[in-house]
Formats: sequence, structure tokens, C-alpha cells
Amino acid sequence: MLTFEKLEQIRQENSNLNQNGTRVVVGMATCGMAAGAKAVFDFLKQEIETRGLTGITLVPSGCIGTCSLEPIVDVYVPGQEKVTYIQVTPEKAQKIIEEHLINNRIVDEYAKKLEFSNQVRIALRNCGIINPEDINEYIARDGYQALAKVLREMTPQELIDEIKKSGLRGRGGAGFPTGTKWSFATSSSGQKYVCCNADEGDPGAYMDRSILEGDPHSVLEAMAIAGYAIGSNQGYIYVRAEYPVAVKRLEIAIKQARETGLLGENILGTGFSFDIELRLGAGAFVCGEETALMTSIEGKRGEPRPRPPFPAVKGLFGRPTILNNVETLANIPPIILNGADWFAGIGTERSKGTKVFALVGKVNNIGLIEVPMGTTLRTVIEKIGGGIAGGKKFKAAQTGGPSGGCIPAEHIDTPIEYETLIELGSMMGSGGMIVMDENNCMVDVARFFLEFTVDESCGKCAPCRIGTKRMLELLEKICNNEGEEGDIEALENLARTIKAGALCALGQTAPNPILSTLRYFREEYDAHIKDRRCPAGICQAFMHYVINQEKCTKCHICARNCPTKAIIGKPKEKHTIDDNLCIKCGLCVTKCPQKAIEKTHKN
Repeated sequence: MLTFEKLEQIRQENSNLNQNGTRVVVGMATCGMAAGAKAVFDFLKQEIETRGLTGITLVPSGCIGTCSLEPIVDVYVPGQEKVTYIQVTPEKAQKIIEEHLINNRIVDEYAKKLEFSNQVRIALRNCGIINPEDINEYIARDGYQALAKVLREMTPQELIDEIKKSGLRGRGGAGFPTGTKWSFATSSSGQKYVCCNADEGDPGAYMDRSILEGDPHSVLEAMAIAGYAIGSNQGYIYVRAEYPVAVKRLEIAIKQARETGLLGENILGTGFSFDIELRLGAGAFVCGEETALMTSIEGKRGEPRPRPPFPAVKGLFGRPTILNNVETLANIPPIILNGADWFAGIGTERSKGTKVFALVGKVNNIGLIEVPMGTTLRTVIEKIGGGIAGGKKFKAAQTGGPSGGCIPAEHIDTPIEYETLIELGSMMGSGGMIVMDENNCMVDVARFFLEFTVDESCGKCAPCRIGTKRMLELLEKICNNEGEEGDIEALENLARTIKAGALCALGQTAPNPILSTLRYFREEYDAHIKDRRCPAGICQAFMHYVINQEKCTKCHICARNCPTKAIIGKPKEKHTIDDNLCIKCGLCVTKCPQKAIEKTHKN
């Protein structure tokens, strides 16, 4: 049986991961493998074995956050500073082996010092550093020490009080206080459950996936701690099947924790028992809503239930249940080890700690970031994100996924915290942040998110099933140059009705992208309807393709590539575009070597 003393011994034996010979770490999260990391890893493994290079340990890791620089390879040589190589290929790996691993000469042309200024890594503390498939590496970085501390030193009530004192709020939605949620489930007796919501479905969001791929044991440890707090012996992780790497590493982590004695019966000899099972979701966005998630775990169609009763009273299988998302849970062990005051000292008065964001869109540095609450949007976009790509102007940032809203450039200096974002018509949500520039059409942005919501609606309640469809039809009408006077007012009335009448948060927040874009970019809606133009030049129904005869060399390349034969003219003769045949695919624009085809608004 694993004891407190044995756990500490394992920690000490593995504490110097980077001191026992050269350690080569390859980022093997989804982003890394999509960029070719598996080929790099396999090449390094083969070469190390073939060359008989002893004293070198090759390990996979999760994502360090700089996704645009993958594949990333870190080389740790005892007594030397870590060297990071970016955008590594097997060819580059060959030189890294010969120069760095054999001759101890850094390959400067491939190396880059990654900067994480303006960031504080708590939830992401181990991602990209440890081998997520080795429990000993997690233990080496104080893993399962928080669980040992609560089992040895704290009562369940003291534990809940500590979480309350920390100010930790849910990182997956409206930001409900975590400690308060846990306390609601303590009054009941009998079977209780702890659920982890890993059904991350927002477009452009991958925060939870990265934690599961890079540090799965942090979630298992936190769930066990939550189980101790409320008197539960069983947990479930609901993760979408589209995350195969995360699922694989969770399966490995659960197996290792059971074998080590950190999950199962009589953990650390304390009499406390807790186990975890995985449940795979089929990718339904509505199953991110807590009651729909629990219904799905029960083997039923994933639909939300009316509340009250709330899950803490009647949840999974009709028993008291607490549910937190991956990022929320990842914060629990550091809070226990470092103290509630430490965590509460980060962030703002109303929003404590840090927040992980998937920073995507029109920024130079795309990736995963973790910043203290209260960090301004300007800091995120300009300092961490490296500014807007292509030198364009910042227009808006969309936060909170389909449930969130768009924050315009005029509010770029707004601190990022729960209440502030809600006041601006958006929300924190799970942490997706999509940055848009002057070339984005905000009407089209609203249409995109509403189209997603319509597809993902479970259809259980009429406001969501029918109302969102009607709003989408109005937006499509406006984007297709068919908008009429009164359409905007109809959109607003529908939006407010749906917010008030939908059963669950998916429907209640579905109008947010529309309401926020109407609030800040109403002139773009007016331009589509009154002026018959799309100011950003995105909505194709308003556009007209013409050939600039002064630039055209009559090479006929555009005509050969036009799928509908809409370009009239023979080689060496004048070319024109037939509007009746043109489908505005833009292929001619990309194929023309002289850039002679221009897109303009129709007269």
C-alpha cells in the first residue's frame, strides 16, 4: 500500500528530472503533431538508438503554449541552460543530434528563447515540461502532494473553506464560486459524484484539451480532492471523442494512478476511497451544459434539465453532484499547496487568479496563454499576441465562444475579468479569444456564431429551436443583400425573447454575438441594408469582380481556372467577367499573376 512516506520518497527520487543525463523533450500535443512532431520524435528515437547515444532520455510532452512555433524540441543538459528549438523537422533534428547532442554545440539558427512575460502559469504549470504519460514526473513536481495534505491535515469543511477563501471561480462559464458549489453538496448523505466537464466545444478554443494532453494527473488529483470535500467516492470525466490524444493520456494516467494507489480503495492508508471513469461524448456542444452532460453520462440523449433542482442537490443518477471544468480543477492542487491567500493575491478584487485563453485569429503569435485576471485586452493582443497580423488595425475581440460577444477596439484597455466582460456584452466563458481586424465583417461574424448555435441546439425548447433559426434567417438575409427596413428591430426583439425564455445557457446566451455587434457595430448592419454594401468587403452578395484592363496582359490564366466559365475572352484578347455566371469564389483573383482582377462593391 502506498503511504505518505513512500509518496515523498518517489517525489525525492524523481525531483531532479533534468540532472540525470541529457533530456530531450518533444512537444507532442495535438498542435505539435499536426505540425509534424511525431516524425521528429520518431527520427530522434531512431537516431539515438542507432548511434548508441547513451545518457540521453527522449520524452514526449504537452503544449508549452507557443503553438505557432511547433514542432518544439527542448534540450536539457545538466549544468546548462535549457535550449529550445522551434519549427523542427527531421532534417533539422539531424543537425541538432550531430551538433548539440554529440558535440555540445548549440545550433543557434534553429534556437529561440521563448518569452512568457505578462503571463503567470498556474493551470498550465506542467504543460510542455513533464512527460504526461509518466506519473513519476508529475509527482516530481509536487504532484499528489496536495491530495496528501488534505487527507493528512484538513477536514472536508476546512478544505472547502480554503477554496472559498481563494476566490476561485469556475473557468468554464459564468464564473460561479467553486468553494460555494462544493459546499452545496455537503448537506446530503449517501452516494455523491464528482464530474469533470472536458467537453470543450467553442470554436477556436483548446484550453482544456491542452491541459489534459500535457498534465492529466492534475485533473485526477483535483477530482480526488473534490471527492474528499463532499464525501464522494466516484468521479467521471466527460471528454469529447474528438480529443484522441487527451483520451489516451487520461486512460494512461488513470491506470497509473490506480496502480500506484492514488486512485481506488484506501488512498494513502487514510480510509478514503475514490475512483474515476471516463465517458466519451460524441461532440454535441449542448453537452457542455452541466445537466445535459450528466444526462449523457447516464446513457440518455444529451438534453438539459430544468433547474432547480440544481446538480448539487439532484444531479448524476439523481444524486448530489458537483461539476467543474478542466481548468478550474487544474487550479486546485496549487491552491492547497501554496495557500488561499497566495491565489487570492493574483488577479483583481472580483476575479482572483489567472485565466487561460486560446489566442487565435488575426494576431501574430497564435497560441495558449495564461494571464492574471485584470490583464488588459491591449496587453494580450499587443504584447503577448505580438500585434495584429499584416499591420492591420485591431477591430474587435470575440470572447466566450458562441455564448460570448465582441469587444470593440474602443475598449482595448479594459481589464479582463468576469463582471467587466459581462458589462461589455460578452463573457469569460471557457477562454476562447478570437481577434479580428479591419477586414472582418461583424454581421458575418454574428452569422457564423449563430449558425454554429443553430446546428448545436438540442431542440428541446422552442425559444432555442425556433428562435435561433429565425435569427439566423434574418442574418443570412442581410448578408445576402436582401435586408429590409425592420430586420434589425426584429433581430433585437427575437434576441431578447430567446434570452428570457430558453431552457439552458446555450439558448440564453446564443443572442450575445448579435446583441454585442448591434451594440458596437450597428453602422455595419445599416450599411448592409440601407447602403447595399459590406464595409469590410466580406459578404460576397455585395461584391462585383472586374478586370483592370490596364494591368491585364490577356494571358488567359484566369479564364482557364474559372469553374463556371464566367470570364469571357480569348488569349491575347480583352477579357470581361459575366456577373450572371460569376459565383464569386475568388479563384481568379488568386490565380492572376498581374493582380489585375479587383473586387468592388456593386453600383
